Amino acid sequence: MFARLPGWARQHLAALRILLVFTVVVGLAYPLAILAVAQLPGLHHRADGSFVTRADGQRVGSSLIGQSFTDADGNPIARYFQSRPSAAGDGYDPTSTSASNLGPEDVVDTFDDPATRGTDESRQSLLTQVCARSQAVGALDGVDGRRPYCTASGVGAVLAVYHAGPGYDGRVTRVVSVNELCPARPFLTTYAGVPVRCRTLTDDIVAGQRVVIRGDAPTHPAVPADAVTASASGLDPQISTAYADLQVRRVARVRGLPTGQVSALVRDHTAGRSLGFLGEPAVNVLDLNRGLDALTPARR
Repeated sequence: MFARLPGWARQHLAALRILLVFTVVVGLAYPLAILAVAQLPGLHHRADGSFVTRADGQRVGSSLIGQSFTDADGNPIARYFQSRPSAAGDGYDPTSTSASNLGPEDVVDTFDDPATRGTDESRQSLLTQVCARSQAVGALDGVDGRRPYCTASGVGAVLAVYHAGPGYDGRVTRVVSVNELCPARPFLTTYAGVPVRCRTLTDDIVAGQRVVIRGDAPTHPAVPADAVTASASGLDPQISTAYADLQVRRVARVRGLPTGQVSALVRDHTAGRSLGFLGEPAVNVLDLNRGLDALTPARR
């Protein structure tokens, strides 16, 4: 019967049959097969989200998705270990899992122009985000929060250097601290014998030579890298053992516990390398904080 149909009709019928077959196989059979596999013993918990519940059955989070331990204003709660930063939505949003997509060359902040009403154009560079986070962690945990290429005020130490000649040739005529908006006081007084100015919204930063100043911060900062950078997914529930150890004294002091007891709790909640050789040991923050609340219950 189909042989009597025109060629174009036979082609369309063949395409329709292929569509129906793949709809059944890929749209129905395959998802149902995966769902069935996910319900096998050992996989069921992970497939359902690895929810963590309290003794009363109330869910408090997931062992696979991180969360913030902050108050209503976004300030860290001192009695809890803090998670690493997250760029997923407003933080640890599984529906917006992503990285910031900012790279090492992102060192110049953008400031909002008051003349542009209704639109906030301000944006912190990755460098300034790292500097500000390191300073905040240092203040919270009582350590040196300085990092290379950061100013004392917690922004990227970046200059725009303008020359008399074409391009970057000739003597230096003007220097602007690109991440310090006027009337801020620049982190450097002079550069190449020329006074350093704060930045105004009319400065053409692109025309200047970009110079990043290392400063006198230690080569190995006291604040670990995972305390100031977000993960690729934005959902990591773990922190490094170095970041956990950094927070031990603060948590022990606030909770009135011996430092050794809190350190032992960190060790108890430290997972080794995957398969014995992949990655680094890590600490699940939610599990660790639940362990703390078992010792000294959270205040309501």
